[in-house]
Amino acid sequence: MFESAEIGHAINKATWRKIVPDLRVGLLDTQFELKEAAKVPVVILIHGHDFAGKDETIRVLYDWMDPHFLSTLAFAKPTEAERDRPVMWRYWQALPPKGRTGIFAGSWYSDPIEQRIKGHLALTDLDARVDQINRFEAMLVNEGALVLKFWFHLTKDGQKKRMKLLESDPHTAWRVTDGHRKRLKGYDRFQDVAGHVLRMTNTAWAPWLIVDGSDSRYRAITVGQVLLDSLRQRVANGDNQDTPVAPAIRPSVDGRTVLTALNLKKKLDDTAYADQLAYWQGLLAELARDPRFAHRSLIGVFEGVDAAGKGGAIRHIAAALDARQFQIVPVASPTEEERAQPYLWRFWRHVPRCGRITLFDRSWYGRVLVERVEGFCSERDWLRAYSELNDFEHELSNAGAIVVKFWLQISQAEQLKRFKVREKTPFKRFKITEEDWRNRDKWAQYQQAAADMVDRTSTGTAPWTLVESNDKNYARVKILQTICERLLAELNGSPAGQAALGDDGLHPDRNAEPGAAERKLAERKVAKRIHGNSTLKKGKK
Repeated sequence: MFESAEIGHAINKATWRKIVPDLRVGLLDTQFELKEAAKVPVVILIHGHDFAGKDETIRVLYDWMDPHFLSTLAFAKPTEAERDRPVMWRYWQALPPKGRTGIFAGSWYSDPIEQRIKGHLALTDLDARVDQINRFEAMLVNEGALVLKFWFHLTKDGQKKRMKLLESDPHTAWRVTDGHRKRLKGYDRFQDVAGHVLRMTNTAWAPWLIVDGSDSRYRAITVGQVLLDSLRQRVANGDNQDTPVAPAIRPSVDGRTVLTALNLKKKLDDTAYADQLAYWQGLLAELARDPRFAHRSLIGVFEGVDAAGKGGAIRHIAAALDARQFQIVPVASPTEEERAQPYLWRFWRHVPRCGRITLFDRSWYGRVLVERVEGFCSERDWLRAYSELNDFEHELSNAGAIVVKFWLQISQAEQLKRFKVREKTPFKRFKITEEDWRNRDKWAQYQQAAADMVDRTSTGTAPWTLVESNDKNYARVKILQTICERLLAELNGSPAGQAALGDDGLHPDRNAEPGAAERKLAERKVAKRIHGNSTLKKGKK
């Protein structure tokens, strides 16, 4: 990929003076058009060899364009807050809104390349990261972003020559550090790893441009002209994108779905409910304080039919937790700030740190539910969303988050009953709106959308739990039990959980099933706290 950048490209001063004035005017005019339209964010990635002109080119762009609508993002070692979240989290936060340009001096490519060079990342793991990056960039493009990736190349001899030139001048010698000298010694390894990554990520929707970094005028005009041509093409094409999406939805031939198959007659009487609610809330409180949970986080996703009891279920979970440990995020229509970013941005910002819990009252699944049914996005948008949501949850899980997802289902008759109760109860009237009645008229469409959602996004790391919610007692206990059992399984099976068991990595009771000893210990703690020294027994649902 680097051959054409090694043939000695150069621009003389006369050509420079001829090209640059028109280029600057074109960039400013097009930048203003994009700002006024406020539909396209521009993401520019700057990578390459030391002393190949990366910083100098960024300064040129600031000189040629309006800096009010530019931002430069540079990334050092991750902070503690960043290490507690998915690898991509700090890049998600830095994306420019629509109408602005973000220049990334280093990006999501920096860490995998560095880790592979150091031998900390196997080739198969590198390729997995690369696949995630390709899917992430496809999502950005599908969300309307213009993604431009520049790699500034220098030969090994060219890099040596540039370093010697800088070192020979007292005014520039400070720019050469021991780190630069060390990286020069590893030039061949760097070139090999970078070449592999660039080949794997040179996609049709976000291709790499290799720039010869040996001549300052050549590289500045090259980047400026590519940027101008890309901006003009984007202005001309508008929002038309051409990247892969998911296969079309196929309706069920016999009309049966995972939702119609639910038994909504399941109930739990008040006596059993009181006992089990206390038990599972107590266990949840203990698990949230478990030392092993300090290395994990919990994300609860609550979706369901209107009036199915999402809010009530969340309140009963929160009642068992320390208020300093959790956050409830109610999701409504996106704000103007949120609409200027990729669809997932408003959820990225609420990803919890390790040891914390975030409960989403409605979530990112709105894209394949209400936006699909109400036509708030195109079919292309909600079709591609399935894989993007799976990718997002996969990254959450890889970062240590435990993702539990609930769909609360009630019958149409039960929904009507609850709507009427809300209308008659003064302190519940705010819960019922004209929109709820309109949604009820589209019951069949919402049910099909929900069934499709479960089929396409219930994964091994983030499965859906379908909750029969005609009886609120039964639904609340099932949700609490599911969260507790998932936490127990994750804490007992995670590296952090295993480390907490003993130096040999085995459970105290080696003849018991994995997690049995810890569960018994947790149950005894809960029983003692709730009922003194009496024994607490689980009831049957």
